[in-house]
Amino acid sequence: MTKAHKITSQQPFLLRRKLTIESFSESQWEGFIHELNHHPCVDFAERRSNNQLCVTFDGTHWSTDELLEQINAHGGQIKAGWWARRKLAWYRFTEDNVRANAKHEPFCCSKIPPMKRK
Repeated sequence: MTKAHKITSQQPFLLRRKLTIESFSESQWEGFIHELNHHPCVDFAERRSNNQLCVTFDGTHWSTDELLEQINAHGGQIKAGWWARRKLAWYRFTEDNVRANAKHEPFCCSKIPPMKRK
């Protein structure tokens, strides 16, 4: 069974992020997940095994950097390492593409495509 999305979420622009968080206690996890699930841009957040945070959010209004700020504000930190840095770089790249696609106005087949001005 699939989970129903929030009404405020734009389904084509939903992004799913998995981050391993260190230094969170059980009570911090519960409060953090509760806060994320009530955030207007977050569609769904959950804690998985090995302290992995899985978040689905609207990429047009929120970003991984804002998620990292939330984690740091609650006293947590992302697991360090080459792979974590690589994933964060990929997440940022795809978020830039999602924002660009959300702003793009498609043109019709019978119209001349917009030209760059010199």
